[in-house]
Amino acid sequence: MEKLQYISSGNSIEEHISNITKASRNGVKWVQLRLKKYSEKEIREAALEVKSITDRYKVTFILNDYLHIAKELNLDGVHLGKNDFSVLTAKEQLGENKIVGATANTYEDIVNAYNQGASYIGLGPFRFTTTKENLSQVLGIEGYRNIMSKLKTNGIKLPVYAIGGIQIKDIPPLMETGVSGIAVSSLISKSENKKETIRQIFQQFQ
Repeated sequence: MEKLQYISSGNSIEEHISNITKASRNGVKWVQLRLKKYSEKEIREAALEVKSITDRYKVTFILNDYLHIAKELNLDGVHLGKNDFSVLTAKEQLGENKIVGATANTYEDIVNAYNQGASYIGLGPFRFTTTKENLSQVLGIEGYRNIMSKLKTNGIKLPVYAIGGIQIKDIPPLMETGVSGIAVSSLISKSENKKETIRQIFQQFQ
């Protein structure tokens, strides 16, 4: 799996699509379209447009939440929040070859998703972030270290991505905790020079 996931953000659907285009053009190989407070029709149309972009750049395309749209458009997979469909339901509807990611805040959340067959975990938040409402308990480096250690001790092997207000300087210490990678939104969306920001992110993985 890729070490970097980009989760779209923006003040309009057009901005989300523009940010995904720029991220894909500059080397990001995994994007998640995350649209809240829009109609299903708008989300479906946006997903169709993003699919044409990700197909062009050979980028994995995950849709946040909308299981039936992901199935209808034959997308690579979905990412589910803690209060969305169960991973089990998503796996049954999409099929075994599709990706189903799950949000987690605790070790118990991860075990639950793991037992249902989740493909990967978005574990967070690392620190306070304005991108997401109803934020769970902030983990910090120590939180990741404890959870990753527990997973290792109990033989649970599942890609875990750190998420939530991550800055470039945070990447090396986060990777040292044993996570598979990071998921970022504002870091790329709000960057004036996305190409350079993405280059710096990849540099931290080396």
